[in-house]
Amino acid sequence: MSAPLLHPTGPEPLLALENIALSFKGIRAVQDIGFEVARGEICALIGPNGAGKSSLLNVVSGVYRPESGAIVFDGQRLARVDPAWAARQGIARTFQNIALFKGMSVEDNLLTGKTLATRASFIEHALRLPRARADERAQRQAVGEVLALLGLESERNAPVGKLPYGLQKRVELGRALAATPRLLLLDEPFAGMSAAEKREMAELVLTVNARLGTTILLIEHDMGLVMDLSDHVVVLDYGRKIADGAPAVVCRDPAVIDAYLGVDHGPDALALN
Repeated sequence: MSAPLLHPTGPEPLLALENIALSFKGIRAVQDIGFEVARGEICALIGPNGAGKSSLLNVVSGVYRPESGAIVFDGQRLARVDPAWAARQGIARTFQNIALFKGMSVEDNLLTGKTLATRASFIEHALRLPRARADERAQRQAVGEVLALLGLESERNAPVGKLPYGLQKRVELGRALAATPRLLLLDEPFAGMSAAEKREMAELVLTVNARLGTTILLIEHDMGLVMDLSDHVVVLDYGRKIADGAPAVVCRDPAVIDAYLGVDHGPDALALN
């Protein structure tokens, strides 16, 4: 692992991707993608289906190994990210499809996000020794704070599988937050939600960013939400980056409008969606 990287043009970003390329069975999914995510910002990664968005999140979290390029996290440049290393460094994520333990309670699902915070050994936990009990008390207190932040206290003991879809998505966000991430990767956190559920989730994302200072990289298709939430937008199309900048600038980029609409409908076309 290399020494910390100094950023020559200003404060060091929390995350930087440098010329990332990725293929599957000879098909190029991502080609020479590079962008930075500043500390404390909400960055939206957008683009049509199949543009390579989820593939990039999988590169950052260590699920995929890029063919070339580098991932720089908190000043450390890596050719690839190991998932265990990512978790230890404070990178957490949610998934496009809900991946919760449906038979477990809301609280117990969030407790699975505290695994790395456990100091006691397996034997200590099995025998309920003092350090294991202290671990459990600390973890349940931390999970209780997340439940309160997300408005889930009344659902603490409910089986996740019996909750409405929108609340399940909130639980998945809570499990990621239980890991106390520095970088939170959200893969389509609003997918399948009603308009009211989207508004509630958007408020929670803003709250997490503002209160906890969590840096967020999210994938989203709804341009209205992207405009409301994001400090920074990166646009992909067919595995290439076609725009990178402030939301108000990106939504007027002719290349972005063409990627979403197929034709140029004027400078305000995406802003109105």
